[in-house]
Amino acid sequence: MADWVVDSGDSRGLPFAIVDKKDAKVFVFDADGRIRGAAPALLGLAVGDDAVPGIGNRALSTIRPEERTTPAGRFVASLDRNLRGKEILWVDYDGAVSLHPVVSSKAEERRLQRLATPTPLDNRISYGCINVPVKFFDNVVRPAFLGTNGIVYVLPETRSAQQEFASYDVDERARQFTLAPSIEANLTQR
Repeated sequence: MADWVVDSGDSRGLPFAIVDKKDAKVFVFDADGRIRGAAPALLGLAVGDDAVPGIGNRALSTIRPEERTTPAGRFVASLDRNLRGKEILWVDYDGAVSLHPVVSSKAEERRLQRLATPTPLDNRISYGCINVPVKFFDNVVRPAFLGTNGIVYVLPETRSAQQEFASYDVDERARQFTLAPSIEANLTQR
């Protein structure tokens, strides 16, 4: 996916992040595609790629477990503050989805422990936001997006990335461009 973002110019020269929901990981890249860092993530409780319409305007207490998805898509993101004054990266402002340092105020949720496990099987717990380790947010996310917008690509889990982003296989495209001149030469020799 990162190769396609750089090859296609889809990030428009901005830093970008890729959220892999299946593996519960976040990868952050400079505008030129160099990786700045990667970390595990906590994601929306429900499997799915679409947000419930109007969910960003609802109180958390009204959001049912099956509605707690991290929506897939391409989002223009920017650093800002939430209602409590904490710095976050707004991913989908209208859908109330952000990427932020893990919130560990409810001990029974074991969010810090979930981030530390080697498997993504227990990383589904949020209302849709993307929780990352505090040090990762402070040392990787904040510096990458400071003073600029960026792009966040949230990979789908119920459809393909090609369907979601109209992306292509960079290696296959390069192979086709390499073969094209030789095919054309063969056709003109006939």
